[in-house]
Amino acid sequence: MTTSPPLASGPQGPDALRSLVEVVLDALRDGAHARGGPLPAGGPETVAAAVRDALGDPLPAEGDPQALRRLVLALAAGTADPADPLCAAHLHTPPLAVATAADLAASVLNPSLDSWDQAPAASALEALVTRALAAETGAADALVTTGGTESNQLAVLLARETHTGGVRLVCGANAHHSLPRAAWLLGLPEPVIVPTPAGTLDPTALDETLTRLQGPLLVAATAGTTDAGLIDPLPDIADLCAAHGARLHIDAAYGGGLLLSARHRPRLTALDRAHTVTLDLHKLGWQPVAAGLLTVRDEADLAVLGHRADYLNADDDTEAGLPDLLGRSLRTTRRPDILKIAATLKTLGRTGLGALVDQVCDLAHEFAALIDAHPGFELYDRPTISTVLFRPARADDDAVAAIRRKLLHDGRAVLGRAALDGRLWLKATLLNPHTRPGDLTALLALVERADPAAAADLPEGHTPT
Repeated sequence: MTTSPPLASGPQGPDALRSLVEVVLDALRDGAHARGGPLPAGGPETVAAAVRDALGDPLPAEGDPQALRRLVLALAAGTADPADPLCAAHLHTPPLAVATAADLAASVLNPSLDSWDQAPAASALEALVTRALAAETGAADALVTTGGTESNQLAVLLARETHTGGVRLVCGANAHHSLPRAAWLLGLPEPVIVPTPAGTLDPTALDETLTRLQGPLLVAATAGTTDAGLIDPLPDIADLCAAHGARLHIDAAYGGGLLLSARHRPRLTALDRAHTVTLDLHKLGWQPVAAGLLTVRDEADLAVLGHRADYLNADDDTEAGLPDLLGRSLRTTRRPDILKIAATLKTLGRTGLGALVDQVCDLAHEFAALIDAHPGFELYDRPTISTVLFRPARADDDAVAAIRRKLLHDGRAVLGRAALDGRLWLKATLLNPHTRPGDLTALLALVERADPAAAADLPEGHTPT
């Protein structure tokens, strides 16, 4: 008789998992040691070859009991590690241990939030936590999403359905790409893009745009741009939307985490005047992906998401008191992502999470000051949140791009890129609260060493500092 493989849940689940978790933890440690830095060296071909070797036949006739260790080791050795201080390209945070542990429990129990009988406790937890987070933005309710893209798409959908004749999206050139894409996906007219030469929405230009346009309008503002972490002038934009009768959405996927900080929260003044707000706690919330939210000021807006499937939310079940979950998302099967969020909020509290936000914002200012004081570098501007843009002072755009790729190929540092002010900048998005000033100095030294123009000027044997 063939023995069935153990399950993760049930009475024997914890014992079956215990030894496997040890295998995973050991492989994670060994993979990080083998990688030896923030990124595997050698570029895409080298990494792909290592993965092919580890995987072999993806669907062999006979199973391999060492597959778990081998694949986790290959993934860890070939990953971009956001916990490494020199991995600072994207809005990609190192997740908190408590959140990751909670995520393991969510995977083990595997509830699906498309009907109450699949997720009794998870659905109750989601209702409590989403309302608490919605209240932080002055909203009545919030939906859990996979991140900023889904949240922005839902915001545009709700706006379209509120105005049954359709709606026109108005957003800055600084808006996240998911907003114009949402308009395309939903069959809306081409969005009106307001130029943002200074990086943020200009109220005067927005006023002129709203004045000349007709029909229902949705204005999308940004609190934390992807390129530079800039925040649009939210109070002025909210005033203009009220004056012109336009609906307001604020994409605070990045900047929304400032709500957790007593010091930085005032930067989000007027968030409570938006009809919808995008939040993303796998950014300034240190959650494993995914942990997005869309807060909604008027609960009535959510009625358009209502849907009936007799096997999930039959009318008589709903009338008997079973919660209807199908209208909480456009997805059917949904993980209980709220568990890791709840565990983090409860474990660290507002003070603990706010301290992490303050740390990374302070770190960005330290890095900007270091760059500004260095004659070999040019700083774009003082950081608004935790993003710092800089470039070697004498490098042209081609050299800036080449420096970044060299660091990636060598596995030494992971920096992003941003095109602003007609030039290309290196982007450091500092989201690791464990990063120290010495790491920032090391990062600058690596960039200087990778710059051929700077290296050519150095005396023989000199090491950049």
